[in-house]
Amino acid sequence: MPFQAHNAQRRAVLATTLAFAATGLALPLGAAAAAADNFPTKPITIVVPFSAGGTTDILARVIAQAMTNDLGKSVVVDNRAGAGGNIGAAMAARAPADGYTLFMGTVGTHAINQALYKKLPFDPVKDFAPMTRVANVPNLLVANPNQPFRSVQELITYAKANPGKINFGSSGSGSSIHLSGELFKTMAKVDMVHVPYKGSAPAVTDLLGNQIAIMFDNMPSAINHVRAGKLRPLAVTTAKRSPELPDVPTVAEAGVPGYEATSWFGMFAVAGTPKPVLDKLNASLTKVLAEPAVRAKIKEQGGEVVSETPEQFASFIKSEAVKWGKVVKDSGASAD
Repeated sequence: MPFQAHNAQRRAVLATTLAFAATGLALPLGAAAAAADNFPTKPITIVVPFSAGGTTDILARVIAQAMTNDLGKSVVVDNRAGAGGNIGAAMAARAPADGYTLFMGTVGTHAINQALYKKLPFDPVKDFAPMTRVANVPNLLVANPNQPFRSVQELITYAKANPGKINFGSSGSGSSIHLSGELFKTMAKVDMVHVPYKGSAPAVTDLLGNQIAIMFDNMPSAINHVRAGKLRPLAVTTAKRSPELPDVPTVAEAGVPGYEATSWFGMFAVAGTPKPVLDKLNASLTKVLAEPAVRAKIKEQGGEVVSETPEQFASFIKSEAVKWGKVVKDSGASAD
């Protein structure tokens, strides 16, 4: 087909797509099939709003490799850290709505930040198309082994005797790691200082070096250091103990009754991505999250695999925004 004729045909298909999208009607079957027929024809990028080595990055790379194998085109990870995930989220939100940019969102970017920041550079509802939650992950309260406390109760006692002297790190203001610490401060009635980083990995590095005392880190980025004896586990933040660390108590068991906090991670497309393309991406995600090898890798990191419909994921996000909005308000936390 001549180049000009080919371009004219593409413009005609695009015009039809936009016209139907504007009216809220579904594309005719033939046009819908044509829109997704050859997708993908180039690499797909998953934007990760935190630094390499953190939990969001670890999970995204597991999914990216599996989707690469399934779709036959490279799926790569692009780390854009900063501002509690807002920098990466804003970048992804501005990407073309063609299916070639995905976003690994978190409880921070889609449920916490809207309450924590007075103004966001993106709209967590309008700018993204929810696809599926990927995993639920406990946060793990860990301490540098050189700190003088070996349990949650000892930590509380020490913090009350030394107000403002314990620093706790996080992957950024507004992250579940940050809010887990704020919730602990409120419920245990202790004064600790929050130190935000551009991702979990640099915070863990400083924790290993005893530059900060403790951290409520996502389990995947902390568990190997615990297994190696480089970090001391004090408690998990979930209501039940983790099967991966069965001897580590929950925070509630260890001295703060009623405490519970869970992190989650999910995949999003850019809002306005054509439905046939979304359907193809969703089918791939559903397939890879059912693969035993993928599930084993996530479980090994302390995560629980979750696969759901876009509608279920959207409903879950709404409920999480309400829950964490209250935590932010009650704690008095702010990133501005």
